Amino acid sequence: MNEVSSSEPDLVIQVEGLVKNYGNTRAVDGLDLAVHSGEVFSILGPNGAGKTTTVEVLEGLRKPDSGKVSVLGLDPWHDGYTLHKKVGVMPQGFRFFDKSTPREAISYYASLFGTSPDAEEILEIVGLSDAADKHFQDLSGGQKQKVGLALAMVNDATLVFLDEPTTGLDPQSRRGIWDVIRNLKKHGSTILLTTHYLEEAEQLSDRVAIMNNGKIIVCDTPSHLISKYGSERKVVVSGGSKMYEYLKSALSFRVEAVDSESVQIYVPSSTDILKVVKAIDESGLPYEELSVRRDSLEDVFIFLVGRMKEGELS
Repeated sequence: MNEVSSSEPDLVIQVEGLVKNYGNTRAVDGLDLAVHSGEVFSILGPNGAGKTTTVEVLEGLRKPDSGKVSVLGLDPWHDGYTLHKKVGVMPQGFRFFDKSTPREAISYYASLFGTSPDAEEILEIVGLSDAADKHFQDLSGGQKQKVGLALAMVNDATLVFLDEPTTGLDPQSRRGIWDVIRNLKKHGSTILLTTHYLEEAEQLSDRVAIMNNGKIIVCDTPSHLISKYGSERKVVVSGGSKMYEYLKSALSFRVEAVDSESVQIYVPSSTDILKVVKAIDESGLPYEELSVRRDSLEDVFIFLVGRMKEGELS
């Protein structure tokens, strides 16, 4: 067994200088990564950013070309058999035997791992107690994903890999999966999440890493990333070109025409919102909608990846 030393005792994943090539294509390019015990850590990025390759290396499914990789103190490639008994994995597009029930699936996986989990407790954690004896083929999309989450818990994993766990689900089912992920964290699991849903990452993650072209652009908490890279508060009003012209002359704030109807005013503080609302009222012009918003993680993601493509962010 190849134990890999960790500079911090609470690190469950530590990666230094990871490189993975496919022929002449460098999928992962000198990546550094650290995931702490008990956190939900999300890896985000556009298609082709290197997310899947990175996770497959961490799971011991692909051999790195160079760099150091430690997962739970083990080298995933050389100690894969030992590591796989300690981690839970839910692959993208999870499927199971159509005629099996969630309870039977847990029993089957337990036999593979040689464990004796409390099936009822797992079913309760993932919200499948009422569907424990339904055939997999008769479950809803959200319930099928919950079976995958349940199986990732069978070996009492301290680290769980979730690859796009809510892809294709309706909003209600997606939020049901969010509750399960929060439950997993509450029960002490560390979770590595990949997702294309930026709202999901913002809601669930303690920290996120945004990847592009095989590199991590930034890594921080969602709130810090929004604070650092997001814009000020914005007042959005649907008032057309006349409203745009009026507000542009009446206010000292930055005013933009989003489209033919919507006008966006950037305000530095919450007290300035009242000045904008007053100006809109004093214009005497008709308007339909008025809202106040701040940039989300999705806005920051689009901004950062855009800067990377333009060569402004190294």
